[in-house]
Amino acid sequence: MRQDCLIETLKRGVSPFETVEAGKERLLENGFTELNYGMQWKLVPGGKYVVNHHGTTLFAFTIGSNIKETIASKRTGEPSDMPLRMAAAHTDYPCLRIKPNADFKTDVYAQVNVEVYGGPILNTWFDRPLGLAGRVMVKSGNVLAPRTILYRSKKPLMIVPNLAIHMNRDVNKGVEINNQVDLMPVVDLLLQEETSTDYFLSYLAEELSVKKEDILDFELNTYIMEEPQYVGCKDTMLSAPRLDNQTSVCALLSAIIDAEREGGVNLIALFDHEEIGNTSKQGAASILLHDMVHRIFKNLGADEEMTEQVIYQAMLLSVDVAHGLHPNKAGKMDITNHPVLGKGFCIKQACSQSYATDAEAISIFRQICDSKKIPYQIFVNRSDVRGGGTLGSVASTLLPVKTVDIGIPLLSMHSARELMGAADIDALTDAVSTFFTL
Repeated sequence: MRQDCLIETLKRGVSPFETVEAGKERLLENGFTELNYGMQWKLVPGGKYVVNHHGTTLFAFTIGSNIKETIASKRTGEPSDMPLRMAAAHTDYPCLRIKPNADFKTDVYAQVNVEVYGGPILNTWFDRPLGLAGRVMVKSGNVLAPRTILYRSKKPLMIVPNLAIHMNRDVNKGVEINNQVDLMPVVDLLLQEETSTDYFLSYLAEELSVKKEDILDFELNTYIMEEPQYVGCKDTMLSAPRLDNQTSVCALLSAIIDAEREGGVNLIALFDHEEIGNTSKQGAASILLHDMVHRIFKNLGADEEMTEQVIYQAMLLSVDVAHGLHPNKAGKMDITNHPVLGKGFCIKQACSQSYATDAEAISIFRQICDSKKIPYQIFVNRSDVRGGGTLGSVASTLLPVKTVDIGIPLLSMHSARELMGAADIDALTDAVSTFFTL
């Protein structure tokens, strides 16, 4: 069932906008109420709520039926059991994004101008049929509120063709890719005399049933149109685009829906812009998570002092993918910590704090998993390899709580298609659900 849910999440989450829209729909179907951050809130014990922030970041939280008693215990100085528990993931992924004034042509080839978003393995994006997804802003009757249209192409619209090996004899030795020269997709062949020079924009306007001149701006990314597929003699592996970080998105949505805890608040945050450093109004480096927590508890009757007490007892799971042992490059892994696909999610550690973990937080989380016999592994980078980072270390600087970085181990991370152990989504979802329940 959880693997089916993951596959559906992968199919729908072809842009941060689609990921948030699909996640919101799933939450609303399971009894959550949508809130507008710019409007008045009236939260109630037992309530379940969802907030869409700028279209690409999603918050959801549940309020325990006994939350008033928990808040009251702060007034009397009685201890409480971690009343606030949070988990965060990200909605974006490395890809090619369309630039403004995108149309240009080379001889008979209609092309679009793109830029690289994040850190994809670029050579995996060649020769693949690419779709297009995101949002388009269109003129409306109110200049302060342009109309938003979510768009997803129903067919492949473009392709980045490789240069034949006969013209590039060293390609298999490794050839540098120039982002401005080599990655420009072809969108059509101009086999007849064309007077228009904005063929892509014209096509987009036709798709949206709007006038070309009414399109004000857009945020559109390419996506791999190939669907997830099981791999292996016994279907033990799953190959798919966007496993980073739709695996975590799926697990957090499932956990916030399934988990119940009477005495506290459970909260998930699905941030945008992790792949480019988190620094935006909808990224983990914004003050939004801090403000969200304060607003929730203030609405429930807690004063500033009580809210600070709750925060400093809180805990955050930063849920992003990890690296699995590569069978052909085993030497790239740490000599004593080398997780593999299919044996559970990873707890990620780094003394540099690129993964936001400490011994106390890890010990708490290991005991949570051990209590339910949930399989997990430890990931640490080789000492001579600089690893990546996650949103956890960023978010915890603005909301200083105990934080643990976890995630499903992958092969081919940031490739157009990534590879995971199919069963690992069960372990990750169980871990987050247990964290939200105990």
